[in-house]
Amino acid sequence: MPQTAHNAAVAAGDTSAADRLKALGHPVRLAIIRALARRTPCSCGDFCDSLPLAQSTISQHLKILKDAGLICLTREGTRSCYSLDAQALAETNRCLDAIAALAPGAGRPAEGHGKANNGGR
Repeated sequence: MPQTAHNAAVAAGDTSAADRLKALGHPVRLAIIRALARRTPCSCGDFCDSLPLAQSTISQHLKILKDAGLICLTREGTRSCYSLDAQALAETNRCLDAIAALAPGAGRPAEGHGKANNGGR
C-alpha cells in the first residue's frame, strides 16, 4: 500500500496516544485519574463518595478511561476495582514530551511570553 502524506505524518502510536488524550479531555476523568494515582484500587462507589455525580455517570467515565487503556478493571467478588495503568500514562506523557521537544525554544518561554509588556520601551 503506498504511503500517503497523511500516513507519513502520523507517527507510530499516535492513534493510541490520541485516544488517551481524548479520554483525558474531561475534568471528571482527570479527577478520576488523580484519585487513582493517589490511591489504587478504587471501586465506583469510592468515586461516588468524592464526586458529586450519579453512579451511572461515573461508570460511563470509568468505561471511557478503561477503553482508552488508561485504567485497568479487576473483579474482587462482586466488586469492580479500578487501578491506574501507570505505563499507559507514562507513554502518553512521553508522546507529549516528544512533541514539546520539537517546538522552537523547547524548555524556554516563547518570545514575548512571560515578560511584561513595556509598550516597546
